[in-house]
Amino acid sequence: MLTKTENGRTPLLVLVGPTAVGKTKLSLAVAEEYGAEIISGDSMQVYRKMDIGTAKATPEERAQVPHHMIDIQDPDEPFSVAEFQDRCTVLIEDIASRGKLPFIVGGTGLYVESVCYRYQFSESGSDEAFREEQRLYAEAAGAEALHDRLRQIDPESADRLHPNDQRRIIRALEIFHVTGEKLSDRLKVQKKESPYELCIVGLTMDRALLYKRIEERIDQMMDEGLVEEVRALLADGYTKDMVSMQGLGYKEIAGYLEGAYSLEEAVEMLKKSTRHFAKRQLSWFRHMTDIEWIDVSEMANISTQLEKIRAIIAGKLTLVRNNTEGAH
Repeated sequence: MLTKTENGRTPLLVLVGPTAVGKTKLSLAVAEEYGAEIISGDSMQVYRKMDIGTAKATPEERAQVPHHMIDIQDPDEPFSVAEFQDRCTVLIEDIASRGKLPFIVGGTGLYVESVCYRYQFSESGSDEAFREEQRLYAEAAGAEALHDRLRQIDPESADRLHPNDQRRIIRALEIFHVTGEKLSDRLKVQKKESPYELCIVGLTMDRALLYKRIEERIDQMMDEGLVEEVRALLADGYTKDMVSMQGLGYKEIAGYLEGAYSLEEAVEMLKKSTRHFAKRQLSWFRHMTDIEWIDVSEMANISTQLEKIRAIIAGKLTLVRNNTEGAH
């Protein structure tokens, strides 16, 4: 059972870290121990029919601990960080009202941070003609060329956005075009004060070991049927220019299925892109000053990781662990 603090703030536990660092397994153990419900902090896991490539918790894992913000959108439906924030804000209070601990687990830095600090997403105006011009430019010159346009005006945002994330790249370009203001500068002036009693734990790992785990995970995704998953999405009419299909794994495999390159080349492209993605994730999280970091490079034993997390939680949140007596 959890309690609100004296000032009425709701406790919120957050676990972040790069892809393949081991968040899922650890989050299940933490959730069971503290009576938590997990909110996925991943911008891709919201999409239905996209399970293998987004590394969703399995049905068995979701039966073990309640999960939220998974399978809530069809792949052709746009989903913004503002919508994510709105839904999570409601979810957090709902989970807490039932005596459970809201627990965000994920790797999409902006999405997680927007909830933790209740970012204000003001409308900066739009320019549809400019947006279409950028889309056509990307179509003609390629994703990297569009990404380079953003790098020229806002290198910090370019570092944080994947070249395939066309929608957000165009939005960042549009904000600069309409207001003369960089997206990265906008994020910096957001108040870093949380409305919650906040505890953020970050998992990190030796870079070489992380890259090895990434490669092993991608090999496992291939064995689990990633090619068949992408083939089924394309057969259902979801095209590779959709935001959802620009996600890691989907774009590369779609290219292979369309005959642009071999399967072996697609897998190598995916491994390289995922390594770069993990670097961008870590770069984003290192800007978040409230994170308490745990290096799990030499902690294969999950009980050792749990001990570290317990100590961090005890210093941050007013909680009672399940199957124990007394406050922690």
